[in-house]
Amino acid sequence: MAEYIKIYEKNPNPKDVKRVVDIIKDGGLVIYPSDTVYALGCDITNNRALERVAHLKGVKLEKANFSFVCEDLSNLSDYVRQIDTATFKILKRSLPGPYTFILPGNNNLPTVFKKKKEVGIRIPDNSIVLAIVKMLGNPIISTSIKDEDEVIEYTTDPELIFEKWEKHVDVVVDGGYGGNIASTVIDLTGDEPVLIREGKGSLEV
Repeated sequence: MAEYIKIYEKNPNPKDVKRVVDIIKDGGLVIYPSDTVYALGCDITNNRALERVAHLKGVKLEKANFSFVCEDLSNLSDYVRQIDTATFKILKRSLPGPYTFILPGNNNLPTVFKKKKEVGIRIPDNSIVLAIVKMLGNPIISTSIKDEDEVIEYTTDPELIFEKWEKHVDVVVDGGYGGNIASTVIDLTGDEPVLIREGKGSLEV
């Protein structure tokens, strides 16, 4: 049975953030708010937790396209090959914000992602998840939780999310009502930015 923890975005309580981080460090799965939709995540260094997320999503872990939620751009060099100035300017201009940027991965990617040549990077404009990642000390993965309802693609009410997911995850963070438009995904691995998915983020990057 998952824990349900209310955290206010304007002033995240460090004690509550620490409780969430302790659960993540212990291999737990977390559902958390972002600047777009609610997402499912875990510690990117915990293979067992990653396997659980992949199982819930119905995908093989090595083929899963999970994004990394970083605290800020200083985390980039940990997992991303050196990028040019133009690419960095796009990132600096757009983040934190409702984007997922596909970037060339380096050799430091966690073992299960070693075969991947690219990595999706998120720095959401949401103080709750950024506080969690900062206290954890490394990124968490991000995969949005979809609704079976064909009209409402993403559930926005954290209480309804808890009802649906309480037996599958370890903690649900209530950060208020979420959005129902996912992040804009842009591939920055080539010479020019390529739009993969239009979402909440402006296409003017």
